[in-house]
Amino acid sequence: MSLNEKITQDFKKAMKARDEIRVSTLRMLRSAMKNLQVEKGRELSDDEIQSVISSHIRKGKEAAGEFRAGGREDLAQKEENEIAICYDYLPQQLSPEEIEATLRGIITELGARGPKDTGTVMKTAMGKMAGQAQGKEVSKIAGRLLAS
Repeated sequence: MSLNEKITQDFKKAMKARDEIRVSTLRMLRSAMKNLQVEKGRELSDDEIQSVISSHIRKGKEAAGEFRAGGREDLAQKEENEIAICYDYLPQQLSPEEIEATLRGIITELGARGPKDTGTVMKTAMGKMAGQAQGKEVSKIAGRLLAS
């Protein structure tokens, strides 16, 4: 079953169960997927759908941080609930230790020497860890490893 079919099926189940937060989140994901599909003029691959989901997670994390800074814990919690639902549709996320180990291997493989090689390392790393790690976290760890 494709990721698109799974999301559609789960959306229908959530509507029947009257799970408002899941319905809202999946509706938002389906809308973003449909927009990208129209833009590309073809059906989306699972990798492209995972990219849409990762983007939604990143935006949700940023929004939750902004809501907390503004004293709106209720809205921050809503964003975090949506993020948790989105993670159900991505592969198992890598831990910071696993990301670091992968990055160390990539740095050795590429012979990267310092911060100037960050772009090359990130391109290779995101290709290997697509959908399994957020780019911001990978970038932070890569920067730390390349600085030392």
